Amino acid sequence: MSVICRFAPSPTGFLHIGGARTALFNWLFAKHHKGKFLLRIEDTDRARSTPEATAAILDGLKWLELQWDGEVVYQFQRMQRHAEVAKQLLAEGKAYHCYATPQELEEMRAKAKAEGRSMRYDGRWRDRDPREAPPGIKPVVRLKARQAGQTTVKDKVQGDVVIGNDQLDDMVLLRGDGTPVYMLSVVVDDYDMGVTHVIRGDDHLNNAARQMQLIEALGWPVPTYAHIPLIHGPDGAKLSKRHGAQAVGEYRDMGYLPEAMRNYLLRLGWSHGDEEIIPTEKAIEWFDLDAVGRSAARFDFVKLANLNGHYIREADDARLVELVRPREEASLGGPLDEARLARLRRGLAGLKPRAKTLIELAEIGLFYVRPRPLPLNEAAQKLLAGDGRARLGLLRPALEKTAEWAAAALETAVREAATAAGLKLGDLAQPLRAALVGGPVSPPIFEVLEVLGRDESLGRLADAQVS
Repeated sequence: MSVICRFAPSPTGFLHIGGARTALFNWLFAKHHKGKFLLRIEDTDRARSTPEATAAILDGLKWLELQWDGEVVYQFQRMQRHAEVAKQLLAEGKAYHCYATPQELEEMRAKAKAEGRSMRYDGRWRDRDPREAPPGIKPVVRLKARQAGQTTVKDKVQGDVVIGNDQLDDMVLLRGDGTPVYMLSVVVDDYDMGVTHVIRGDDHLNNAARQMQLIEALGWPVPTYAHIPLIHGPDGAKLSKRHGAQAVGEYRDMGYLPEAMRNYLLRLGWSHGDEEIIPTEKAIEWFDLDAVGRSAARFDFVKLANLNGHYIREADDARLVELVRPREEASLGGPLDEARLARLRRGLAGLKPRAKTLIELAEIGLFYVRPRPLPLNEAAQKLLAGDGRARLGLLRPALEKTAEWAAAALETAVREAATAAGLKLGDLAQPLRAALVGGPVSPPIFEVLEVLGRDESLGRLADAQVS
């Protein structure tokens, strides 16, 4: 049997980080078993579904590089098919018209509340003659659910979950206006799409027993279920706005790499020994449902940042330049020419170990692409005050005479200049850093000199002497 998984979000908002992990688990499971990963947009709630939310979901999946197979299925477009299935059950005597009035349903709710239990329809129209129906009531269609015995959900994560059928009422399949409900649409779509494994959050676990009864009434095969625990915040509470970013798009904007997010989301509730750094190729090789834990995972922003730092260090420099380029151009208010991009590209090796996000990488690399004269922050101004600018005057002739503009040769020249002037290396290196970088912190200063090149370095020194 070929494995077919699906991710089925509702387009009522952004792609939540929990939804992204569900999509990832489905994608990895399908890839591991050389199956298919399908995407279905469950947009039957027309009042809350928006094109903007659909676009955000598709964009988030593309950014995470979780490419689905085939075309996107839009549930709303299949409503006629869903309704046909309900009518088939009616014709077979497995469903019935219910004429309960709004007042009767409200009385059932009130009674259930008074007895401290959840609302359950009492089946009053299950075997009743429709000719007794009150006038003006548009009936809903309900499933004739099994009333005795138990329904067992054989779950790959939660184990066997047993629910007494007396806890499951005759659920609605079609509303009074003839439109299908979510539970019916999901079952029909899963069957028609050939879904073999339903991997989703454990907040859907109670739905599984109801859906199984509908599936069995239709004589269809029951898919394999795997209900994964939800993601909690660092404090153990359900992940919410107060914990920080929830949308996948926010993490992209905060400067995280998609491969880092995939790795981090994978480790939220799944493990492979003590492995923390798990490239996607290894994740596909190793992933299976038996290693998914039953307990809720806690989101740790520090771990995510550290993991992202690792992937930044591993990333191709040309790719990183293109990722930080828009941020640099936004900071400078204009496009970068090739000369400045080349400096940034040469300097990335020294910048990458210092950054955990693309935002940090862009910030610490901004000095490489700033136009002259370089702005000097307060700390740089202090370093150049007093003897600082005079010491730059000592340095310039030594640097101008350096034949090979490379870090080692430049360090030798600066050391010799310091010795000749009776100074320590730091007495010259600190004002040199202020002039070249505009601040007191940078990668090794001789590396900076080499990356900037002869003309740009000497030009910045000249600017700083007269600023």
